[in-house]
Amino acid sequence: MKLIHKTILLSAMAVSFLSVGGMAQARDLTIALSSEPSSMDPQFHSLTPNIQLSETIFDPLVRTDSTGKPIPSLAESWTVDGNVWLFKLHPNVKFSDGSPFTADDVLFTYARVPKVPNSPSSYTLYLGSVDKVEAVDPLTVKITTKGPSPVLLANLSLLPIMSKKAASGPAPEGKTTVELNRGDGLIGTGPYKFVSWKRGAEIVLDRNPNYWGNKPAWDKVTYRPISNPAARVAALLAGDVDVIENPPTDDLPKLNKDKKLHIQETTSVRVIYVALNQSKEVPPGMSGTEGKNPLTDKRVREALSLAIDRNAIVERIMDGVAQPAANLLAYPAFGASKKYSTVPAANAAKAKELLAVAGYPKGFSLSMGSPAGRYTNDQRIAQAVASMWAQIGIKTDVETMAPPVFFKKRDSYSFSTYLAGWAAVTGEMIHPLTALVVSHVPKQGLGTTNWSHYSNPELDRLVIDASRTQDDGKRSEMLQRAADMAMKDYAILPLQFELSVWAMKKDVRYGGRSDQLTLAQDMALAK
Repeated sequence: MKLIHKTILLSAMAVSFLSVGGMAQARDLTIALSSEPSSMDPQFHSLTPNIQLSETIFDPLVRTDSTGKPIPSLAESWTVDGNVWLFKLHPNVKFSDGSPFTADDVLFTYARVPKVPNSPSSYTLYLGSVDKVEAVDPLTVKITTKGPSPVLLANLSLLPIMSKKAASGPAPEGKTTVELNRGDGLIGTGPYKFVSWKRGAEIVLDRNPNYWGNKPAWDKVTYRPISNPAARVAALLAGDVDVIENPPTDDLPKLNKDKKLHIQETTSVRVIYVALNQSKEVPPGMSGTEGKNPLTDKRVREALSLAIDRNAIVERIMDGVAQPAANLLAYPAFGASKKYSTVPAANAAKAKELLAVAGYPKGFSLSMGSPAGRYTNDQRIAQAVASMWAQIGIKTDVETMAPPVFFKKRDSYSFSTYLAGWAAVTGEMIHPLTALVVSHVPKQGLGTTNWSHYSNPELDRLVIDASRTQDDGKRSEMLQRAADMAMKDYAILPLQFELSVWAMKKDVRYGGRSDQLTLAQDMALAK
């Protein structure tokens, strides 16, 4: 049976919280970022600070609205017949350099993904179900999947289209990440075009004069990375910036009372978790284990989980601006089971019993890596977990560092454990499962952010089968079973789901997004 999906064309600005009035309203906008992008290459690192910049300079075939629903972008419509998808491209679209956008640019973009070297979190995750991409004509792209692919649209929203003309080069991937970081080949069809990047200081974008959609509100957008939360608030109160990400949770009562400001809170799909290095070898930072790695023992992993008081973390560190997590995606999201809608109480006594049975009655020492400023209160959360582990005899050396340094060290397995986060931008459990706990085979788009050596072939098969199951009921049941396996195995330890918060001047409005992206093109002057 042939399924047809036709959606009326929405301009990129149709997903904005407010429409923009006349051009007389336009002015410059300055946004304080809590974390600087690690790269301008839109295919190097699947990381929120990178993605939100990419989506401002480039456009994907399909984008998602603020709730995660796929809507048209460069593809004005699409049809699906079994494993074959046809995407009709929006005509008369130009890149910021004036060159025309065609199906060849889509083919170049998707072909480049697996060729980008040293990716910390590879974009192959989003093409794992794709078998072949072809150009039917200059304005039609045919994608054949390996089987039914119910989340293809959401996955394609994470792949902004590059210019084949501008991004081609002698390297296998064309323009290299280093070249793109300089702005060489950084040409997109998005609402803004790249001007400059001074690491640690600012990223400057200008309005794209060739933009095919409604003109955005701002002439120029400047992003300033300010990792210190108090410094971000100070910059906003001083009028140096117009919008800030992630204001300190303990400052929110005061900021909400400030009549010069507007605070936007939005429920997110980001889980903050602790990953455990389950290598057969003793991981760095671990001692007192007689040459063994205790993290390969499920009883030890369960003990570490039981020692964590997730409710206390939310109440005392997050000031209630979060939700305790017992799973990788909050119920009732697709594929999330109700049985994990509440977290179990911490139980240090049982944790100690498990350690003793496993052969570690006196505990042992390990290391925990954490970014400093990538996630809300990340350093404080890591220290809190370490303190809770200390109560059961696990001495934890917490190492915090700037996000780019952390991700590089994480990807080289430099820690016994680490704290990080993941946003399920597709709104389905399949996204965090595929990225975080499926066995690490990045060339196949599997386990692209699984840096813990965890591997469960039965779970792998279940997730892969779910990715090819079109029936929503069956797919949801399979994902619930796979997540249940991971949670019962303590493959990864979820801590909390973040609540996204932005603070801005009273004359600026941003509706927020569940995926936590800070998009300048969706910001407008308040009416």
